[in-house]
Formats: sequence, C-alpha cells, structure tokens
Amino acid sequence: MGQNSSKPPPSSTQHVFTSESPVSFSPDLINALQASPETDSTRSRDLELHIQRRVHAELERLDADYSKRLSEVQEQISSAPDSTTESTLPDARTPDQSSSAGGPDRKAAAEGDKLRDLGRQSVQKEIDMLKEKLKRRKIKEEVVKDKALEKAKGEVVNCLRLNDRRPLDCWREVEVFKEEVGRLERDFLGRVMD
Repeated sequence: MGQNSSKPPPSSTQHVFTSESPVSFSPDLINALQASPETDSTRSRDLELHIQRRVHAELERLDADYSKRLSEVQEQISSAPDSTTESTLPDARTPDQSSSAGGPDRKAAAEGDKLRDLGRQSVQKEIDMLKEKLKRRKIKEEVVKDKALEKAKGEVVNCLRLNDRRPLDCWREVEVFKEEVGRLERDFLGRVMD
C-alpha cells in the first residue's frame, strides 16, 4: 500500500498533451516551452517578489506623505500663538499689564483667557451645585423605606413560593408591584424635574 509512490517516475522529458479535438502547436513553441528553465516554484517566487516590491514602494509613498503632513502640522502649531501656556505660567501678565505692553493682539488674547477662566469657574460652580443636590437626595434609602413597595414585593415573593409550579398565577401581585414601582418612578421624576 505504501510501497508505490503517488507520482509516476519521470520516464521521459517530453510533455504529452491529450485533448478531444486535434490541437496543433508549432514546433518552435513546443521547443521553447521544453527548453524554458522556469518551473512553477520559480514563477511563484518571482510573482511574490514583484508583489513585495510593489507593497514596499506603496508603504514608502505613504510614509513620505505622512511625514510631509506631520511637518506641515508641526509648522502650523509652532507658528500659531500659544495663549494657554502664557496664562498658566506663574509670572504671566495680568490683562491690564498685557494691554498696556503688548498691543491689540495681546489684549484680545488676554480677554479670551479671562472669559475662559470665567467659563471654568461657572462650570465648577454648577458642578458643585449639582453635587450638593445629589447629596440632599437620599433616593436609595427612600426606596428601601417605602412600605407599600416592600409589601408588594413580599406578596410577589410569597405568591411565587406558594405557586412554584405555576408562577403565572401570581399576575395580580406582580401588577400591584409594577404599580408601586411606577409610582416611585413618577415621584422621582417629579423631584428631579423641579
């Protein structure tokens, strides 16, 4: 079974083509094909090298485009005035000093920084206000302390324990529980929207 090889041994160097209809090739073509040193492996290797060269050339082009764009962006950043670093330095000028010393561009930048600082302060005040509101609301404790909800929950649990094989018989208790949850949600939304 394993003694015979799967490919017949090459007995001759001639290529034999068989077809249903007669095909004729010129002897020059047949001689050129037989004399060709190319094999399937050399053709596939050449194709692979060609593909690798094209991919490498494309990657180099993309890298050049990327570095060009990067240098353009760096030039734009370096040429733009940096007002944020001026306002964060400890020895930065106040708006009054900059307007007397620098001209209209400095004055506009200082006013923009002042507005930005005012915006930060107002946002921080709003955040603090919201934190205080949330501290005042102890929603979780109110939900836990709601006796009607606890009673409805207990009834659902008891009914499910009694009817463990027929849980659909507890639909009334479930509806009461849903109504209590809906009431709490409405109360919560009413407090939040105020």
